[in-house]
Amino acid sequence: MKRREFITLLGGAAAAWPLAGNAQNPTVPVIGFLNSASPGPFGRLADAFRQGLREGGYIEGRQVTIEYRWADGQFARLPELAADLVHRRVSLIVAAGGAVSARAAREATATIPILFIVGPNPISDGLVTSLNRPGGNATGVALDTSDLLPKRLGLLNELLPRAARIALLVNPSDAAHELEMKYIEDAMRVTGQQMVLLSASAQSDFEPALASAVQQRVDALLVSANPFFTGRRAELVTLAALHAMPAGYPWREYTDVGGLMSYGPSIAGAYHLIGRYASRILNGEKPADLPVQAPTNYELVINLKTAKTLGLEVPPMLLARADEVIE
Repeated sequence: MKRREFITLLGGAAAAWPLAGNAQNPTVPVIGFLNSASPGPFGRLADAFRQGLREGGYIEGRQVTIEYRWADGQFARLPELAADLVHRRVSLIVAAGGAVSARAAREATATIPILFIVGPNPISDGLVTSLNRPGGNATGVALDTSDLLPKRLGLLNELLPRAARIALLVNPSDAAHELEMKYIEDAMRVTGQQMVLLSASAQSDFEPALASAVQQRVDALLVSANPFFTGRRAELVTLAALHAMPAGYPWREYTDVGGLMSYGPSIAGAYHLIGRYASRILNGEKPADLPVQAPTNYELVINLKTAKTLGLEVPPMLLARADEVIE
């Protein structure tokens, strides 16, 4: 090969090198992570989401970037946060922390894929038209927790067979509280117990609510699965202990911080599944073709240390049915 031909060939190859490099390093996709709660209490759940992503081949900071938007329990901020993620042209939005986050994302975009973690009926929430074939730009996990309230009531009754007055703590700003009230009222017609309704829509409402329960001689407390409560679970558990109030909770995250007893699906498992779905969407699948998932495993967790502090003896049969006992 002549020297001039070699130089020409080398120059052409050099010009092609940047193009080849760009082909091997495409633009890193960006996931918008929208949550109604706070990063501290929900850190473990965000970890579960990232683990699901990793299993699908996407590691944060390498194959994917995540833009986090936390509302810190201020639901009114969610539309603005969702609009900001849409403005940044993220590849998909994970809307977690209840239907309030999912609705904000759904109202902000009809084209960007949305993955949600909501309550039992995303159809009535206006998020999908079908569970098996969602048909739009949204899919995710439906955590059926409201209808588990009678089950939690039954577990409390096993622990406190003489309990006559049971309080239900709800967030009146969440439409699901009406359904929760109905479930408990129906269950208590059978048991002959009396329901005491407690309301809290801000952290400052917690202490007056628990104090009111004590004044009304409530024997035990049931806490709604509202995401605002989940994000403030440490405060609720502390107040329940301060007032020596036995309480049943919807997620094991409560018993992990000292709550007496919890029964429900794994919320961390839901976040993990959303991570796997996110990786599939980044690989080209469409939300319309991914069925809305429902939990299949439910866990009963009992904090034996808390029971002893309250002076309660947990029946052996109840302990035997527990998936985990914290001592």
